[in-house]
Amino acid sequence: MDETIGKDNNYFINEAIKEAKKSLTEDGIPIGAVLVKDNEIIGRGHNKLIQNSSAILHGELAAIEDANKKGRLSGEDYRKSTLYTTLSPCPMCSGAVILYNIPKVVIGENKTLLGAEKLLISNGVKVVSLNNSESRELLEKYIEENPKAWEEELEKVGNKTTTK
Repeated sequence: MDETIGKDNNYFINEAIKEAKKSLTEDGIPIGAVLVKDNEIIGRGHNKLIQNSSAILHGELAAIEDANKKGRLSGEDYRKSTLYTTLSPCPMCSGAVILYNIPKVVIGENKTLLGAEKLLISNGVKVVSLNNSESRELLEKYIEENPKAWEEELEKVGNKTTTK
């Protein structure tokens, strides 16, 4: 495990899980993320596709956006950050990580849905998957209880979340 002083990957992924649970309370898809710099959370976010009738409000993008609410981040801020997300990031969210030069992404789980991890790695981003059971169980339960909503979201992206 990649530990930092006082807090580790499990601490931060649990904070992302809290965000995923917020999405559930809003009848949304339970995916959450936090952006961490210098061992502190600087941005939090959760998936708001359904709640806001949005095409782009994924948890990862919401966390990056939230980090900028206290003042725009500098390039150096991004280069010193790690993104923690409950689910493997899609191509859009991976693109934001690459664009802003975020050097590391820690994923709660990537078995329920595999995102664009190859894209991240091929662009020099360190990717760590924790195989976190709570992240997996949250999404599996959501899919089981909301199959139509889940299928509708996947259909919008051509039923794939990986890249070539």
